[in-house]
Amino acid sequence: MQLPLGFLLAIIIATLAYRAHSLNKSGAMAATITGTIIFGVGGLDWAILLLTFFITSSALSRAFKKRKQGLDEKFSKGHERDAGQVFGNGGVATAFAALHFFFPNEPWTWIGFAAALAAVNADTWATELGVLNPNPPRMITDLRKVMEKGTSGGISLVGTLAALAGSGLIALLAVLLFPAENGSLKTDYFLLITFSGLAGALFDSFLGATVQAMYFCPTDQKETEKHPLHTCGTPTVHIRGWEWLNNDWVNFSCGAFGVITAIGLSLL
Repeated sequence: MQLPLGFLLAIIIATLAYRAHSLNKSGAMAATITGTIIFGVGGLDWAILLLTFFITSSALSRAFKKRKQGLDEKFSKGHERDAGQVFGNGGVATAFAALHFFFPNEPWTWIGFAAALAAVNADTWATELGVLNPNPPRMITDLRKVMEKGTSGGISLVGTLAALAGSGLIALLAVLLFPAENGSLKTDYFLLITFSGLAGALFDSFLGATVQAMYFCPTDQKETEKHPLHTCGTPTVHIRGWEWLNNDWVNFSCGAFGVITAIGLSLL
């Protein structure tokens, strides 16, 4: 009965998120799919981690609107998440929830799930709070100053601390819910997941600075992720990066890198 209940819960949450304008129609459908797998296979503990990411990221995307004015033209999409954003942020975590169905007694499925969510949560917190930094960000590749906030690949002290906090929140919940008997083991897992989430967020920034598809608006004379049209309605021109590597794929890579880091550190 858990899978049908998971489907029902996913439908309810996706509908509420759609009505709150946190998801558009395609995003609500995608959230129903991912939610059904995570809630239906994993159960309440897995649902708590997913909902923590979704609720906090949605809240932060709406917070400090006045201070974020003018930044929408930088990002490829708005705060209403579509299917690409849902699968980009939750695809890796959903895969580990599905693997839990086949390996129900293996702790690595939970660790992978938590690390993936810690990474995308860290990236979201860094993006939403990093733009509030009073000083110009610096490119992650060479640390040169970037005058425009929200530029892909830019990092700041505020953004990095926000990423650490976002990752740490998921890690804390993961170890509290993890069925470990040894207290020191829980501490180890907390550090593992927190660091893995931060690493995923930094990898996201690295991709943004190097190979993510970036475009240019001839009218506003600004670099942007938006394509084919800028906020002003002008067609954007591809200037660098791999054209297929949009922000959704970068977010997916963020979660995947968090998992790879967690697995690598676990083996050590």
